[in-house]
Amino acid sequence: MTVQHNSDSRTYDAIVGGQVVGTVVYEPKGSMVVISHTVVEPDYRRQGIASELVREALDDIRERRMSVSNYCGFIASFIEAHPEYGDLIDAVHPGVIVHP
Repeated sequence: MTVQHNSDSRTYDAIVGGQVVGTVVYEPKGSMVVISHTVVEPDYRRQGIASELVREALDDIRERRMSVSNYCGFIASFIEAHPEYGDLIDAVHPGVIVHP
């Protein structure tokens, strides 16, 4: 699996065999990224694709020195399980934190 950042469609895409099988959808807002949701095709779920996709997306956001306003339950759970990403959450506009 590879992850590609597609700034035109405002997505991070998980690619397997040349096919997009997962996506993190976001909207840029100045120095912040507003994440709305993460989706993985049903045949590719429960294989760790979403976790790796989110990890690479958050790493890229960190590298670009941006913060995150999160509205995705999966990403909220991911950050809760991986607190080293908690500093990316924007202090003023954290989004909605959804606990499992």
